[in-house]
Amino acid sequence: MFKEFVSFDKMLTPTLIKVLFWIGVAFSVLTGLIMMFDGGFAVILGLITIIVGPIIARVYCELLIIFFKIHESLTDLNKKVDHLKQD
Repeated sequence: MFKEFVSFDKMLTPTLIKVLFWIGVAFSVLTGLIMMFDGGFAVILGLITIIVGPIIARVYCELLIIFFKIHESLTDLNKKVDHLKQD
């Protein structure tokens, strides 16, 4: 595992993106609840924040992870091509 970490064979950022997603969800829910205590129209905005905030965080994190999935697929493809060249 240390060798993969040092040689950058395994990406660390996708795991961090998942942690950031949960932080974003917690932040959205907390912000929405705080907004709801202001009363009036802020109650509706708080509900919208609680519902839409985690969805936006999820979409953003998925877009970031797509880049790493593309990298992973291209690396696998490159290894297969190199293997075919050796044969």
